[in-house]
Amino acid sequence: MGSIKKALDLTGKTALITGGSSGLGLQVAEVLGEQGAKVLITGRKADALESAQAHLRQLGIEADWVVADNQKESDITKLVDEALARLGRVDILVNNAGATWGAPAAEHPVEAWDKVLNLNVRSVFLLTQQIGKRSMIPNRYGRIINLASIAGLKGNGPNSMGTLAYNTSKGAVVNFTRGLAGEWGPFGITVNALAPGFFPSKMTRGTLEKVGADKLSERAPLQRIGDEDDLKGAALLFASDAGKHITGQILAVDGGLTAV
Repeated sequence: MGSIKKALDLTGKTALITGGSSGLGLQVAEVLGEQGAKVLITGRKADALESAQAHLRQLGIEADWVVADNQKESDITKLVDEALARLGRVDILVNNAGATWGAPAAEHPVEAWDKVLNLNVRSVFLLTQQIGKRSMIPNRYGRIINLASIAGLKGNGPNSMGTLAYNTSKGAVVNFTRGLAGEWGPFGITVNALAPGFFPSKMTRGTLEKVGADKLSERAPLQRIGDEDDLKGAALLFASDAGKHITGQILAVDGGLTAV
């Protein structure tokens, strides 16, 4: 049997992480970098990316950044150009960037619907397609990790927030993950998704302030929300050779919320 310590080692690997300047994206960048990967984070704001880079470098992680708005197809092409120029290849792609919108379905603005679906689904397809064609398929190796959500595994109750566009987009990410895993498996590429429950982030700050962590924890068997480390183990499993025989899977990291 091979060494599990060696299987979890990412030394010599490269990773591109969208939405990597804060929240779950930065958490994933931390663990991949700590395990030896060279990390390239991307987002829309240079100051936030600079701050994240400084934080990662303090941890001893080799990190760089590129400004890109993944709602724009031209920015995605430039991002892939820059990633391949700086990294040489992309071994690990983490599709984390996303948006949400709260509104009752009957009043949901179509512009908001388009924005959420464009960033959460269309941009994931476009970036993954280019990274696949230009790096992973020719190299016959890749680890793709999509950030779905438990919101993509179920509907909302009658008294919950109206997030129909977000739920729809994350449901699409779930089946995008399964479909692509089947198609790209023969190229040595695994495609999996993490489905987080409630974690503190810029996206969830409003809900956390309004509802409170205790209230949000009530229905979860572990009686807590996610913290700054809770996504790391699952992300590392999917990114490393420890998970080389896992593909097309959706792993909920939610304190057991979807189990009850």
